[in-house]
Amino acid sequence: MHEDMAYRSSEGALPEIACLVEYHAAQVLGGYPLDEMVGKLLLDTLGLGIQETLTFLHRERPGFERFEQWIVDTVGTPDPDQLSRYHGWLFEMPVSDGASERLRVIEDMPPVFDDAALSHWDTHGYVILPDAISAEEAAAVRSFIWRAADAKPDIPQSWYNSQFDGIMISRYHDRSLDAARRSARVHKAFAQLWGTADLWLTVDRIGFNPPATPDHPFAGSELHWDVSLMRPIPFGTQAVLYLDDTANNQGAFRCVPGFHLGIEEWLDGPGKSNPRSVDLSDQQVFVSGKAGDLVIWRQDLPHGASANLAHAPRLVQYLNYYSPRMQIRRWI
Repeated sequence: MHEDMAYRSSEGALPEIACLVEYHAAQVLGGYPLDEMVGKLLLDTLGLGIQETLTFLHRERPGFERFEQWIVDTVGTPDPDQLSRYHGWLFEMPVSDGASERLRVIEDMPPVFDDAALSHWDTHGYVILPDAISAEEAAAVRSFIWRAADAKPDIPQSWYNSQFDGIMISRYHDRSLDAARRSARVHKAFAQLWGTADLWLTVDRIGFNPPATPDHPFAGSELHWDVSLMRPIPFGTQAVLYLDDTANNQGAFRCVPGFHLGIEEWLDGPGKSNPRSVDLSDQQVFVSGKAGDLVIWRQDLPHGASANLAHAPRLVQYLNYYSPRMQIRRWI
């Protein structure tokens, strides 16, 4: 599939990793950009967030050896089986027995969604996986987020930090985050929705959405899509993990249920000229959940967080699985 991709890395801090040299050259030296999916898979194989990697490369302009060392310092060396999967996809070659067995275990697991949940998914475009992680695991992630936010649960004045990226905190790595990322139950949920376990995990950020006040209004976005609206819009998923019991008015996830069923016609009608500017809030619903619940939605569903009108922040972890066969289209 990608015979033109170079299979080389320096003999430095990392094993041979295809396209890592090219990725560095594209970001730092003005080299030819990688195929977007290849770059995405590369970073997810390494366990790196896209934004943290681009920030380091564009800000520091490091040489390649320093880039390799930053990877090791940030996430360690890549998992051999995951690296085998990456090279297997890139060069259409067999993967390691360990990589195959991991996927086989997920395929053979009992379903985590019953027929009613899958019917809800088909009709509304979103579904909740209850107890994606345990109460203890959710508490550990909450503790990490409070530390990352440099805030205290009992000191509201500490909840408002100008260093946040809206309602997100650009922190990607903590052992507590691995509970969801390594969960077979979570992987199985996405496998049921995609129809395959052969999926890749993204490394994403954490979220901290404090109560809105006159001095600190809601810092999130309105209903939106994170995918190009060039048609046909490829199937894809997104997800948010609630770490506290989250009420409808506590900054809950919101979406326009069922919009995916008529988006093609809508783009030919009301959304034809400037679809991203159309106000769809009169059709939105707010999705509450318990600590440990994972809300998964289709990427063609208008969605967003909401203003927190309650008395405590909303704490979440973002994650997703995807297939490298998913097309990434030009943004419109």
